Amino acid sequence: MATLFERPQDRPLADRLRPATLEEVVGQDHLLAPDAPLGRMMKTGKVSSFILWGPPGCGKTTIAKLFANVAGLYYEPLSAVFSGVADLRKIFENAKARRQMGKKTLLFVDEIHRFNRSQQDSFLPYVEDGTVILVGATTENPSFELNSALLSRCKVFVLKALERDGLEKILAKAEKELGHPLPLEEDAKEYLLNLADGDGRYFINMIEAIEQYGADKPMTTEQLSKVISQRMPLYDKDREGHYNLISALHKSLRGSDPDAGLYWLARMLQGGEDPKYVLRRLTRFATEDVGLADPNAINIAISAWNTYERLGSPEGDLAIAELVVYLATAPKSVGVYKAWGAAQKTAKETGSLSPPMHILNAPTKLMGELGYGEGYQYDPDTEDGFSGQEYFPDKMHHCTFYRPPERGFEREINKRLTYWDNLRKQKKKCQK
Repeated sequence: MATLFERPQDRPLADRLRPATLEEVVGQDHLLAPDAPLGRMMKTGKVSSFILWGPPGCGKTTIAKLFANVAGLYYEPLSAVFSGVADLRKIFENAKARRQMGKKTLLFVDEIHRFNRSQQDSFLPYVEDGTVILVGATTENPSFELNSALLSRCKVFVLKALERDGLEKILAKAEKELGHPLPLEEDAKEYLLNLADGDGRYFINMIEAIEQYGADKPMTTEQLSKVISQRMPLYDKDREGHYNLISALHKSLRGSDPDAGLYWLARMLQGGEDPKYVLRRLTRFATEDVGLADPNAINIAISAWNTYERLGSPEGDLAIAELVVYLATAPKSVGVYKAWGAAQKTAKETGSLSPPMHILNAPTKLMGELGYGEGYQYDPDTEDGFSGQEYFPDKMHHCTFYRPPERGFEREINKRLTYWDNLRKQKKKCQK
C-alpha cells in the first residue's frame, strides 16, 4: 500500500502487478481451478496443510498469501533462510493465542527445505493439533528434502514454470500498468519471452529494467541484450536438477539422438556442472551401453577425458561434445553388461567349486603326480587353433552368459562364437 508521500507508480512493478485474487494467478489452473485440488479445498472450506513445490517465480508466495485471505486465516510469513528455533517457538505461541480467540493461522514457510530435520520435526505437534495450517514453499523435491513425518501430514502440490501464454498475460498486464507497449521489435520481444525461462518474477524485473532504460524507439534483440543481463540456467549440482539432466543426457545417447545429447550437455555445463563428472558418466556409458558393439568407444571416452584434463574449459569442452556425438551415433549393446551380471549371479550360486584338473597349474612334482594339468591342450598347437576343452568346474554344465546382438562389431564376435561352438560340439562327438 502506498504511503501519503509515495505515488503508486513509485512502487516496484512486481508489487504493482501482484495478483489481487486467486483467479488472477496465471499458469497454475491445474491447482486453482474450481475443480482442481486447491480450488476444491477453498470451496469445501476444509483447509489442510500443504507443500507448494515449483521453480522460482511461479507464484508460490502469492498463492499462499491469497489463500490465507480467501480462507480468512491470519497470514504469518517466515523464511527458513533467516529463521531458527527461537523464531518458530514465538510464532507457535502467538498462533496458540490467536486460536483461543477463534482465529486460525496460516504459517507460510518459504524455502522450507532449508530447515534441518530437527527443525522440521518441531512443526509436527502444531500441525497435528491445528495450531497452524502449514504452507511450505520449496524449489527442491520434497521427497528428498523434507522429513517423511512432515510429508505424511501435508499434501504436496506441484506448480509449473510459466508457459508462454502465462508470460504473455503478464506482459499485457504490465503494458497496461505502464500505459504503453514495451519498446521492443518482435524478435526482441520473442527473445525476452524465451529469456524469462518460465520465471514470472524475473520476467517482470526485466520488463521494469526495459522501462527504466527509456528507449525512444523499439529496441532490437542486440540492443535488448545490453539492457538486461542473461541469467544462468537453473541447475543445482547436488539436487534433483542434477539427476534429471544427467538422466536426460544418458537416455538421449541411448536413443541415438546426438542433437538432444548436445543440448543436455550444454545445459549441464552452462549450469556449472563439473565436466569431469560428465566425462565419468560418458565413460561409463561407453562400457555399459555401447560395449563391444563398438570397442573403440571406450578409447574415444578416455581420449576425450585426457584431452579435457590437458586443455580445461572452454577449449576442452569440445572434446566432451565430440564424445557425446560419437556415443550417440555408435551402435548400442548391453551384451557384456548382461553377461557380467549373469556370471556374477552364477558365481554366487555355485560357491567354491574347483576348476577342472586339466587347467590347473602343476608347479611342483607332487601336484603333477596328483593330476594337476593332466590332459590340458594348448589351443594354438591344435589344427583349428581351438581345443574345445571344458573350462567350467566339473560339476557344472557349460554356461552361456554372453549373447552378443547382431549389431556393430558384435556381428563379427557372433560369427566367431558360433564357429567355435560348432567346433566344440564336433570334437565332443569325436571323443564319444
